[in-house]
Amino acid sequence: MTENTPKSPSANQHIRELDAPAVEPAAAAKPAAEPESAASFAWFCVKLILIVLIFRSFVFTSFNIPSESMMPRLLVGDYLFAAKWPYGFSSRSLPFDAPLIPGRIFADTPDRGDVVIFEHPLDGTDYIKRVIGLPGETVQVVNGVVHINGTSVGFEQVEDFVLPIAADGRCARVRFTQVQPDGSYACVYPQYRESLPGGVVHNVLDFGLEAQDNTPPVVVPAGRLFLMGDNRDNSLDSRFPAEVGRGIGLVPEENVVARASFMYFSTDGSAEWIKPWTWFTAARWSRFFRGI
Repeated sequence: MTENTPKSPSANQHIRELDAPAVEPAAAAKPAAEPESAASFAWFCVKLILIVLIFRSFVFTSFNIPSESMMPRLLVGDYLFAAKWPYGFSSRSLPFDAPLIPGRIFADTPDRGDVVIFEHPLDGTDYIKRVIGLPGETVQVVNGVVHINGTSVGFEQVEDFVLPIAADGRCARVRFTQVQPDGSYACVYPQYRESLPGGVVHNVLDFGLEAQDNTPPVVVPAGRLFLMGDNRDNSLDSRFPAEVGRGIGLVPEENVVARASFMYFSTDGSAEWIKPWTWFTAARWSRFFRGI
C-alpha cells in the first residue's frame, strides 16, 4: 500500500479515539460554592448577641472605677470583671433592668468584706462599696474605727499610701500633696489595716478626724446591708442617708448585682487617642489581672 492510499473509515475512527481522550460532560463538573447568604450572616450575628447578653447577664459583667471612694484597693481608671451569680439573679441582672425575672432567684446574702456592685436605692446608678454590716447587726463608727455589735474591728496604721499624680493634679486634701525625691508629685495618704470579723483583712485610708468618723449606732434591718468605701473620708456610703447622687443609706440586698472579682486593665488617664504610644505609657501594667 502506497503513502497516498486512503485509510478505511474504521481505521480513522480508531486513531481519533487514541488521540482525543474522552471529555467529561459539562453537567458532571463540580458546581461552584454558593456565597454565604445575608440571612445566614444575620442569624450568626443574632446568636453572637444572645451569647454576649447571656454571659453579661448571668456570668460576668465589666465595671470601671469612676471615683476615689475605694482607694487604696481600687483606683480611678481600673477596669474589672464582676461575677453575677454569687448573690442570685433579678431584673437588675439584665440589660436595662428588663422585667423578665420575677423577684430574685437563687438569692444569697453577701459575705462581710465582699466588694459589691449595686444599684443606688433611689436612682439605680451603679455604685461599688465593701460589705461591713449584715442584717441584724449593729454598726457604729467611733473616731474612725468601725464597731460591730459593740466591738471594734482591728485597726492599725501601716505605711502611707503613695499615689503619683501629674504636676497639675490635685489630692483630696492639699496637705497630702508631696514632692517626691525625683521631682514628681504624689498624694501621700495615711493608711490603715482593717481586720473584719470573719477574717477579711484589707487596707483603708483615713484623713484624720472628720464628721463622718463618728456615727450613732445603726441596727441593720433584715434584707439590708451596711456598705462603706475603703477611702473612709472620701466616700458617700451607708453612713449617709440615701440621696440621689450622694449617700446610699442601708442598701437592700436585692439591689446587689455582682461581686467584684479581678481587674483586667488599668490606666492613669494620661493616654491620648492621637498619640498611640501614650496608650502604653498610661497603662498601669502592675495592676493587670489582679484579684480584688
